[in-house]
Amino acid sequence: MTILCVRFQLPPMYEAALPGLLGLLEEFTPVVQALPPDGALADLRGAERYFGRDAVELASVIRVRALARYGVDCAIGAGPGPMLARVALREARPGVTRAVPADAVAEFLAGKPVTALPGVGAATARTLDEYGLDTLGRVAAAPLSTLQRLIGARAGRELREKASGIDRGRVVPNAVSRSLVTERTFPLDELDPDRHRRALLSAAEEIGARLRAVEKVCRTLTLTVRYADRSATTRGRALKEPTAHSASLTRTAYGMYEALGLQRARVRALALRAEDLTPADQAAHQLTFDPVDEKTRRIEETADRVRAKFGPQAVFPGALAA
Repeated sequence: MTILCVRFQLPPMYEAALPGLLGLLEEFTPVVQALPPDGALADLRGAERYFGRDAVELASVIRVRALARYGVDCAIGAGPGPMLARVALREARPGVTRAVPADAVAEFLAGKPVTALPGVGAATARTLDEYGLDTLGRVAAAPLSTLQRLIGARAGRELREKASGIDRGRVVPNAVSRSLVTERTFPLDELDPDRHRRALLSAAEEIGARLRAVEKVCRTLTLTVRYADRSATTRGRALKEPTAHSASLTRTAYGMYEALGLQRARVRALALRAEDLTPADQAAHQLTFDPVDEKTRRIEETADRVRAKFGPQAVFPGALAA
């Protein structure tokens, strides 16, 4: 077990603490990959030899230091590779590290649903389920030709390898991306698509307002849906042009949500992230003479002034309901 996947229990809107927490991980290894807004991967192969401790023992030290320095607890998954560490994280909880021994990978994966693997979405899972391939153990035992016929040659091969515990991923050191994130958590697991959309509207309004407040625009928007079983789906989409316009962000968020085809999924939280931020005065915009668009922007400016005077709840639709 040489790879840790760490999720810091950061309060909402406290992403600014992440760089410091990454620095804590870098005290043990330079091979740290940020997973904004609240996580990271760390390759501890060299650290295990240097400190004379295994990854689980080092995870305990990391947890104590995060609590002592930042008052932040964390959930940690450990495994032989990044994929396995991510899967293990889903079963971890603050104070306890979930570890996958290298000699027990097949047993660990066998009974899990195919959506437990990072990158496997609901559509692929439904296709496999129609043929009785509803667990990773069954996928690993299925003929490769069957999987390739169902989901494609490359995807079928990669899925079978992952279901068999073959983890070819690696930790790629990076920096925290310049981004803004907001999350809407439901008081109870929410099935109603209309409430999902209201939460997205509220989140997009907030992201847009924060971008305008710092005079930035974003080039990419990412949607993360967290489910009742603690799994999550993340989708990103490049915008047609850099923007801080709430209406454009909302349309993009709705488009990503509709593409997931969730139907009656039990959703615990929805998060939007604006990425690839650049100064607004350096971004090029396509001219428009649409009177509706101009009216919307004037309303947006008024809403920003109201928000500045009375607070965010005054103008973030659905913020209280979400």
